[in-house]
Amino acid sequence: MKIDDASAVLAILDDDKSFQSALQDLMESEGMSTLCFDSAEQFLDSGARHRAVCLIADIRMPGISGIELQAQLKAERCRIPIIFLTGGGDIPLAVSAMKEGASDFLTKPVAESVLLAAIERALEKERYARRKAAEEADLQARYRSLTPREREVLPLLVGGLLNKQAGAELGITEYTVQIHRGHIMRKMKADSFAALVRMAEKLSRYGDGARNYS
Repeated sequence: MKIDDASAVLAILDDDKSFQSALQDLMESEGMSTLCFDSAEQFLDSGARHRAVCLIADIRMPGISGIELQAQLKAERCRIPIIFLTGGGDIPLAVSAMKEGASDFLTKPVAESVLLAAIERALEKERYARRKAAEEADLQARYRSLTPREREVLPLLVGGLLNKQAGAELGITEYTVQIHRGHIMRKMKADSFAALVRMAEKLSRYGDGARNYS
């Protein structure tokens, strides 16, 4: 089974050199580029967390452990999916890691098919996160293109006020509200008012603080 992402870079973090080498050979045979690290410190210093689409990491290592690394990446808002490799006695740690957002955990020795399936799931998770981040950035950019007055008009409209009511709220004419509404629809690239309402709901969920559409 070939990994369906020729440009993907996989980071391998394990202090067992022989296991690291075997894993690297497997991944490269599947068409993936790899970066290998002996410690979490080495991984962090390399900046690979900004390049790799998935991290396979031993849960117990000298120095910074896999669990500690996960916590640090989470604090940095780094979204790289992590697949933890564990020994038989590490199951409680692995369960905790899953609760904190790890993509998967596998017990050594791991079958190739099981590992490849876990990587596919992690890559799909990474692609989804990347799409969502791009959609969020695009929507926020559209919102930032609105004038201060248009930002005042938007929550009133999606909150259900008629143009006349919104105008009265802001001390402007109904016609002026209609003009602002047209500009808002165009700048937000909303093909219907229902679409604009959905966009406003998403913006509210992003928690900017400058927006309140409830």
